[in-house]
Amino acid sequence: MRIKPRWLILGASAAAVTASLADNKWDINAIGIVRFGRAAFTAAAISADYKFRVYGRQMPENEEEVKHIWSSAHRRSAERLLDLAKANKGVFIKVGQHLGALDYLLPPEYIETLKILHSQAPSSPLQDVLQVIKEDLQNDTDKVFKKFDPEPIGAASLAQVYKAELKTGEIVAVKVQHRDVLPHSKVDIKTMEVLTQIAAWIFPDFKLLWLAEETKRNLPNELNFLHEGRNADKVRGLAADCDWLMVPKIYWEFSSKRVLTMEFCDGGQINDLKYLKDNKISTKEVCEKLGLLYADMIFNHGFVHCDPHPGNIIIRKRSRDNEVELCLLDHGLYTTLSDEFRYSYSQLWLCILNSDVDGIKKHSMDLGVGEMYGLFACMITGRSWESIASKDGITKVKLTKDEENAIRKNVGSYLPQISDILARVPKPMILIFKTNDLIRGVEASLKNQKSMYSFMTMAKFCTRAVYKEQRRKCDTYYCYFKYKLIETFTLAKISLFQWFLWLRTVVDPVLSVVL
Repeated sequence: MRIKPRWLILGASAAAVTASLADNKWDINAIGIVRFGRAAFTAAAISADYKFRVYGRQMPENEEEVKHIWSSAHRRSAERLLDLAKANKGVFIKVGQHLGALDYLLPPEYIETLKILHSQAPSSPLQDVLQVIKEDLQNDTDKVFKKFDPEPIGAASLAQVYKAELKTGEIVAVKVQHRDVLPHSKVDIKTMEVLTQIAAWIFPDFKLLWLAEETKRNLPNELNFLHEGRNADKVRGLAADCDWLMVPKIYWEFSSKRVLTMEFCDGGQINDLKYLKDNKISTKEVCEKLGLLYADMIFNHGFVHCDPHPGNIIIRKRSRDNEVELCLLDHGLYTTLSDEFRYSYSQLWLCILNSDVDGIKKHSMDLGVGEMYGLFACMITGRSWESIASKDGITKVKLTKDEENAIRKNVGSYLPQISDILARVPKPMILIFKTNDLIRGVEASLKNQKSMYSFMTMAKFCTRAVYKEQRRKCDTYYCYFKYKLIETFTLAKISLFQWFLWLRTVVDPVLSVVL
């Protein structure tokens, strides 16, 4: 078993080199052992840095100096990971993007360094793109499309997107997988498994195997664009009630495992403040609709889009009615939540919103966290335990800059506990963490972090999910209608409080002027 990864890497190297020679070009990145060696060197450098320059030294008594030592080590390590992702590309960029999205879970030095991978993913040469289209659609590009813009409108870790026009005149977006991603993927996943095992041996307090396991489980689906198309069709049907949500139509006759042709969606990125201002779109309305969409996915349907970074959410005003519309892109990564998980997670959120510490502890334990329920609640909400457990709670105490800075400063001291939680929780929870952090990042860029109104919206969805599960377990009409009545009364109280919050936003500015 120990020899298998090496032979897999060497075998894949031979296949990749053969393909490169067949194309009359030589690409050192096609050699699996080179990619593995580069990753191994990076892992060794990071391990040695922490081992000898942090753990292996006498720490000064001055707290600020200690923080500086840790911060410098985090920064150096993050830059090494960024260089590795840029050199190996493909799966490594994908993992780097995942890490860069784990705000409040990793030190800020990692987030600030790796987050640029969301906007600076490398692109493939047009020749490779046209070759993939020809191989998969069994035709030259000019035979399939009336027009095909040679400049990509977006590049990501696994693919890039082009604007085109079908022979029928419909404007479409064509997503084409990078030609070298699939051949390298097995080697890269195996490389990450080996490296995370080495990291776990060197740093037993940091349980990182979940990252390789998640990548290994999710990547095959993300590399199959037909799977992505089916996800898009499914979520379009589930979100039919959200008439302000647009999920692009898939043109199946022009799609394959590596090519996805879909309806073109124009507009601005969700975090483009200039676009929102120029088009008179309220950031508050955008954040409320984003929160409503994800609350519906998580607590109602249990089918969750797990990559809501700014490039995947387009905002625009519909011409027919001036309604602000969200266009959701990139449907490769979803997680399906079981009824049991949604029930426990909904109850946990209700306890968090009600500052019920005993309830937080109970339902955190149901999700496998044990005694680390306080840190778990902080990871979910992005708030401090002081705010969560306070009498007023996070529904009344707004997130301040001081609280945000304190959270970021303290993250580094809890890394072993955080990695332990990630290793313990049900697997869908890891993607929920990623989703929560990406949404918080969008809200922060729009300067509109979770409002009390948004928390009340979430409370409604959690209430419905909890009582739906309670009614499902009923075996008498009395039991069923009892829980239906309690649900109706609870939702009415939440609606009344929402109305009060809205009224206060109207009255407070008037009173401040009068007084």
